[in-house]
Amino acid sequence: MNIQALIEDDFNGVICVRKDNRITLQEAYGYADIVNKIPNEIDTKFATASAGKVFVAVGVLQLIQNGKLGFDDTIGKILDFDLKSIDRNITIEQLLNHTSGIPDYFDESIMDEYAELWQDIPNYRIRKSMDLVPLFIDKPMMYAPGEKFQYNNTGFVVLGLVIEQIEKMLFDEYLHKNVFEPCGMANTGYYELDRLPPKCANSYIYDELRKEFYTNIYSVDAKGTGAGGAFTTIIDIDCFWDGLLGGKILSHEYLSAMLSLQSSDEDSCYGYGIWLKETEEGYYSPWFQGSDPGVSFISSCDIGKKASVTIISNIGNNVWGMNRKIQKEI
Repeated sequence: MNIQALIEDDFNGVICVRKDNRITLQEAYGYADIVNKIPNEIDTKFATASAGKVFVAVGVLQLIQNGKLGFDDTIGKILDFDLKSIDRNITIEQLLNHTSGIPDYFDESIMDEYAELWQDIPNYRIRKSMDLVPLFIDKPMMYAPGEKFQYNNTGFVVLGLVIEQIEKMLFDEYLHKNVFEPCGMANTGYYELDRLPPKCANSYIYDELRKEFYTNIYSVDAKGTGAGGAFTTIIDIDCFWDGLLGGKILSHEYLSAMLSLQSSDEDSCYGYGIWLKETEEGYYSPWFQGSDPGVSFISSCDIGKKASVTIISNIGNNVWGMNRKIQKEI
C-alpha cells in the first residue's frame, strides 16, 4: 500500500497509521515553528480543538460508572450558579449526546469563524471553563431538551463544569489523573498559550492578502475548556485508543455505551462524546475530530480491522479528506 502518495504536498503536521495493531506509517511533515524553521517531529505536541470532547466524555462516564453521577441527573441539581433561562432539567445524557438544546456559545451552523467570539470578550481571559459562561448564559434555549441531535460546544463546557463541581478540582486536573496517566499519555494536557511547555507546535492561519502565515494566538481560547483545546501527540493518541479499548479507563459496559449509537440526524451518528461511522459489515467505527483556526485533527479507529488513522495539522490542512483516502487504502 502506498500511503505516502495520498498525503497532500503542502501537508504540515503529523500522521500515524496502524493496521493489525502495528505501525504502518508514522511521520512528521513541515514545521512546528515556520519562521524559525523548527521541524515538526513525532513527539511534537499539537493543539486539537474539539477533539478534547472525547476525553471529557470519558471523565463523565467514569463518574457515572463510579456512582457519583447518573445519566438522568439534571444540571439544575448539580451546578451552583444561576442558569437564568436555561432549562434546569437538561440531563447529563443529553449533554453527552448533543440533544440538550442548551444555547451554544459557538453555533457552528450559523457562525463561520471561531475568532468572532472575541469581539466583546478578549480571548486571553478564557483560562477555565467557567470563563465561557458569559458567552451563553443570557441566550435562549435552542430547542426543548431531547428534541433532536445538534452538535453543541456549550454542552461540553457544562460537562467540564459538572466534573469540577463533583470532584472539586479543575476538569483538566481530573482528566490528567484519571484518563491521561492511566493511558500513558505523558505529553497530553491543557496548556495556556502564553505558557506552553517544550515541543509544542504553533498553529498557523494563512493570510491571503499578505501571502504569509500568522499564529492563531488571538483566535482561540488562551487555555482549553470542556469544549476542547487539549494539546497532544500522535503517540499519545495511540495510547488513548489502546487504553480506551483495552479497558484501562472504562468498564466494558460503559465503553460499549460510549461506542453505541446514542443520537443521530440524516448526516451524523454519535455515541457519547464520539462520532460513529457505520461500516459495510454493520458495526460502528468510532472517530473524533477537531477544527479551530490553524488547527485540524482527526483520529479514526476501525475496531473490526484493528486499524487506526490519526492526522493532525497545525496549518489547518484537510485532514478529513486524507483520512478517507487512507482508510480506503488500508
